[in-house]
Amino acid sequence: MKQGIVWIMAILAGTMMTAKSAELTADEIVSKANDAAYYAGEDGSSRVTMSLSDGRSREFVILRKNVDASKDQKFYVYFEAPADVRKMAYLVKKHVGGDDARWLFLPALNLVKRIAPGDKRTSFVGSDFLYEDVSGRSLAEDSHELVETTDTQYIVKNVPKDAQSTKFSSYNVWIDKNTFVPVKAEYLDKNGKLYRRITAEDIKTVQGHPTATKQIADDLAGGTKTEIIFGDVKYDIGLKDAIFTERFLRRPPREVTR
Repeated sequence: MKQGIVWIMAILAGTMMTAKSAELTADEIVSKANDAAYYAGEDGSSRVTMSLSDGRSREFVILRKNVDASKDQKFYVYFEAPADVRKMAYLVKKHVGGDDARWLFLPALNLVKRIAPGDKRTSFVGSDFLYEDVSGRSLAEDSHELVETTDTQYIVKNVPKDAQSTKFSSYNVWIDKNTFVPVKAEYLDKNGKLYRRITAEDIKTVQGHPTATKQIADDLAGGTKTEIIFGDVKYDIGLKDAIFTERFLRRPPREVTR
C-alpha cells in the first residue's frame, strides 16, 4: 500500500514539474506576441482605412517584408486618400538593436524627407497612432515582467530601460494565451497615470495567421481617438526588395495601385 502511495505521489510530483517547466517567461511571451503582431508570414499587405475622432480619415496601403532571422524588416506605406495626403509615401527599414531608417515623401513639395530616429514616438500622419506603432518597438528597449495570468490572457508589464527616452513610465500588454495576439496595451505617464490605450479587435484568421483587423488608439489625456480597419489582408505574396527603396517613394509600385 505504501509503495502504491509513493508511486502516485511520484507521478503527481513529476506532472507538477513538467507543467512548471512548460510555463513561459515574460521574455518568451512578449517575443511570441511580437511575432504574432508584426511577423506573420514572410511578407504581407493590407488596405487600411483610418478614422480620426475629428471626422478626418486616411486611406492607405501598407506593405511589409521580413528581412532575415535577425528580425529586421521593411515597411512601405502609400496614401491614397484624402487629397491632402494622396501620393504621400512612408518607408521604414527596421533594424532590431539599432536605429530604424525612415523616409517620408511629401508630394506637394516633391520632397523625400529623412525622419530622425528620435521621432518614432511622434504622431503617425496626425493620428493617435505613433510611428513606432506601425513598425513595432524593439523588445530590447524594455524589461518585461509577467504580472498576471488568467484563463485566457497573459498580462505583461514593460518598463523602458532608458527612462528618459519615452513619455511613458511603463505599459501593460494583455496577450491572448492561444494566439499570442496582443489585444490591449495601456501606457502610464511619469506620474503613473493612465494616458494612452491601444486595443485590437475583430481578430480573424487569415491564411492561418490570427490577425487583428481592427485597432483603436485612445489618447485619454487629449480626449481623441483613432480607429484603423485592415482590409484585403494577404500574406506570403512574394514582395520584391526593390519596392522598399527610395525611388519607389515618388513612384508607387504596382502592388499598391492594382
